[in-house]
Amino acid sequence: MNKLVAEFIGTAWLVFGGCGSAVLATAYLNVGIGLLGVSFAFGLTVLTMAYAIGHISGCHLNPAVSIGLMAAGRFSASELLGYVAAQVAGAIAGAGILYVIASGKSGFVLAGFAANGFESNSPGGYSLTACLTAEFVLTFMFLLIILGATDKRAPAGFAPIAIGLGFTLIHLIGIPVTNLSVNPARSTGPAVFVGGWAIAQLWAFWVAPIAGALVAGKVHAMLFASENQHGAAA
Repeated sequence: MNKLVAEFIGTAWLVFGGCGSAVLATAYLNVGIGLLGVSFAFGLTVLTMAYAIGHISGCHLNPAVSIGLMAAGRFSASELLGYVAAQVAGAIAGAGILYVIASGKSGFVLAGFAANGFESNSPGGYSLTACLTAEFVLTFMFLLIILGATDKRAPAGFAPIAIGLGFTLIHLIGIPVTNLSVNPARSTGPAVFVGGWAIAQLWAFWVAPIAGALVAGKVHAMLFASENQHGAAA
């Protein structure tokens, strides 16, 4: 139960902090943090939670991460359903808190509310194929970073830094394409409040990240893992 509570809180923080930087600072306060600022906000949410709850739950904060770790033999399948439920609930809670705050400003317009989308709902107008490819590849690379940084052979204590900076980098690449998901829970939270097109396109942001994570987990297990290695995300 402690693990599930930690995952709930951590995922809520990821959505509130990352999406909040986009919705509040960029869209409504016009303080100009831009792509770089939002990307670092997402990276900082993961870095801070990795140190805060990594020793409790592994700080997955993401169904794709949990599935990728399971595929790599680093996470128990018996815990997967509970983790995914806690992550999705946390993401919806984080988006709900953000909605309450954002809607308290005069002239609030829900618009995209940091939801992920493709084609006309892609920030850069990218096609479905381009968006699926980006989400698959960026999730694949993110899982390789996680698996490598948390390997017992890696320098101890630095995994959260590598993972947080890796998360920042993939946002710098992917925000113009899909608003960047690589995380089905993160996509679900804002989509619940946007409804309509965001719910209709949500499937892509479950399928592509999970596929990328599964492949990354299998690749790492076959090529890079040491014998009898077990670990968590952070």
